[in-house]
Amino acid sequence: MPLVLGFNCTHDACAVLLRDGEVVLAVEEERLSRVKHHFGMPLRAIRACLDEAGVSIGDVEHAALYMEPGLWLRSFGFHFARNLPGSLAFTGRKPALWKSFLGVERRFRRETGFTGCFHAVEHHAAHADSAFFPSGFGSAASMTVDGAGEHVTTLLAAVDGSRIRRIADARYPFSIGKVWEAVTDWLGWRATQDEGKLMGLAPYGTPRFVEPFRAVFAAADEGDPRLFHMDLRWFDFPRGRTRLVSRRFVEAFGPPRAPDGPVEDWHRDVAFALQRRTEEAVLAMARRVRRETGLPRLVMAGGVALNCVANGRLVREGIFDEVFVQPAAGDNGASLGAALHVAHRRLGIPRGAPMRHAFLGPGFTEADTDRAAAERGLTADSAPDVVERTAELLAGGAIVGWMQGRMEYGPRALGNRSILADPSRPGMKDHVNARVKFREGFRPFAPSVPLDRAAEWFEDVRPSPYMLLAFRVKAEQLARLPAVTHVDGTARVQTVTPEENPRFHALLGAFGRRTGVPVLLNTSFNVRGEPIVRAPAEALDALLRTGLDAVVIGDRIFRK
Repeated sequence: MPLVLGFNCTHDACAVLLRDGEVVLAVEEERLSRVKHHFGMPLRAIRACLDEAGVSIGDVEHAALYMEPGLWLRSFGFHFARNLPGSLAFTGRKPALWKSFLGVERRFRRETGFTGCFHAVEHHAAHADSAFFPSGFGSAASMTVDGAGEHVTTLLAAVDGSRIRRIADARYPFSIGKVWEAVTDWLGWRATQDEGKLMGLAPYGTPRFVEPFRAVFAAADEGDPRLFHMDLRWFDFPRGRTRLVSRRFVEAFGPPRAPDGPVEDWHRDVAFALQRRTEEAVLAMARRVRRETGLPRLVMAGGVALNCVANGRLVREGIFDEVFVQPAAGDNGASLGAALHVAHRRLGIPRGAPMRHAFLGPGFTEADTDRAAAERGLTADSAPDVVERTAELLAGGAIVGWMQGRMEYGPRALGNRSILADPSRPGMKDHVNARVKFREGFRPFAPSVPLDRAAEWFEDVRPSPYMLLAFRVKAEQLARLPAVTHVDGTARVQTVTPEENPRFHALLGAFGRRTGVPVLLNTSFNVRGEPIVRAPAEALDALLRTGLDAVVIGDRIFRK
């Protein structure tokens, strides 16, 4: 069976290698370059994939790009020309984007030495297949929502092993993802990178702008051929200008926030309105694709599919019997989708087993740990049982970096590259923020809980292995989970089973026996502005320069 290499060469650059249709390695370039949201050809990630498989680039017969460059250039070239001279600002805002797609196949071959068959996969087809093939479903409705592909920004489809049947789409500049980028930019943060901050801020707002925001962006009424309502007069991004929202938006909702300025009430209230309208739009589209396909299962991908609040509401509404959200839902995951699309749809390779976990990145060896420790003058503590000793540290109030096995694929730490703490301590959220994460205080931390104990702590909870669903904390448990309960009483839950991650599951159990709370605060093992740690050296550096009390790497425990 041939080797298939999928890749993304813009923001969140990534490479994925398939052998016989199964993932050998999936890794974001940022984890290797240490540049968050790395933009450009993922040469380090490609090399890591080849090394993991023990092959050379000459052994790879097929390469799959997550975009059709010619279609993208024609589509955005049209918008660029149509909006001159204002669109000239676009080249200043995203100077490398045009170059990324000009001659991309030629550049890929030159920089990697690839001589095989090159495939360009339409962007939303890549997103759809990134969720469908790993889901294990025989057929499913598909909903992919992001900023933009070549020209499609939202796609509803019916998917099975033979084809993707398109039901309806929205096209640039009509884009839910672009609305989020514009409001993120208005809030003084980085568009395409900091939308999660907006989601975290939303519950601090009030509903005062929800009705006025209907004129800006809202769900489409049943029977409307559009997928959602969006009035372009509120935005300047279609014209390529530096500011993404228009003067009309500023006059209605208040002045934009400076990057280092305070977060004001109107900022919170706009975030609240956007989140509410997004949830309504997602639910309306889900009902439409269920109605028009008749299929009982849904798969989701695209950057908007990382909105755990909307996802949680969708699951609770019961529109579909089952919902699978790709854990690397953004453009990093489209690399996987492009590779799967080529492997299964173009080459006819049979489907493999369903995705059971997201631990698809590089691992590390004991020799890596020993070398990193020696270089930093660190010695590991001896512990007969590393799980029990770590649980003891956590129960005593320690903040622990936890590094095990292979790295997670996607933006969430799921128990292999995590920072852990006791969620029952009232000040722990602020403690972790002040000592380790150094991020905004309004952003919540997530709880990890054994799946078979989750219903004791969260309302109407379902399996959520990838931390992509938000559930309400049970009223009687609120006082016991202060560090992971958001201001609106919800939490972005990760459920854990012994089959998916036996050591992390054992740690949750050991901590629960000591405290009566089988739940841990789980946040990604990184500090603000940096990617998640990949190697032992990065984990130990974090121990030395932050307020971490301990770092556990494999069977070794390191303390200051």
